[in-house]
Amino acid sequence: MNEHSEKPDSWNKINLGSEKLKVFFLMHLDRIYAAKLHLVSKLPLLAAEVQFSELRNAIAETVEDVEKQITRMQLIYTLLDAEVSTGSIHGQIGLIDDAFEAISEQIGESELQDLSIIFYLQNIESIEMASFQVLQMAAVKLKNKQVGKLLKENCDEAKSDRILLLFISSKYIVS
Repeated sequence: MNEHSEKPDSWNKINLGSEKLKVFFLMHLDRIYAAKLHLVSKLPLLAAEVQFSELRNAIAETVEDVEKQITRMQLIYTLLDAEVSTGSIHGQIGLIDDAFEAISEQIGESELQDLSIIFYLQNIESIEMASFQVLQMAAVKLKNKQVGKLLKENCDEAKSDRILLLFISSKYIVS
């Protein structure tokens, strides 16, 4: 008997009811939404600590992008006739807070502090990209093209911010 035939049918094709999928979707949208709100309140504090002007500008651009992403997510809630809910958000916010704590440990070492900022912002952007990508796939099953489009825009912005940070880090390390 081959390996494929031993797996239950659900392994071959996950078939969630649209209501279960919507609950899953909203639960994870809530988490990333809360993380974005937290991040947008923290990033200006970070920018004040940055020595490398290109990084400071990138953080300002990231704040603008996050604000646009928050607005898109609010529109998604409206399109899905849903309210923002506060569920378990400790993971995302914990990561952001851990990043800020690690960055503060580098006070007095401006180059290391800037490098820490880049390091953690890269990690945060990666998680956001992955989250938006999974939600995009779920939006296809929810049969809502507008929601998928808004998530794609958020994912593209997160990817663009991540690439910018990568470019700045290579420039920073090489200079």
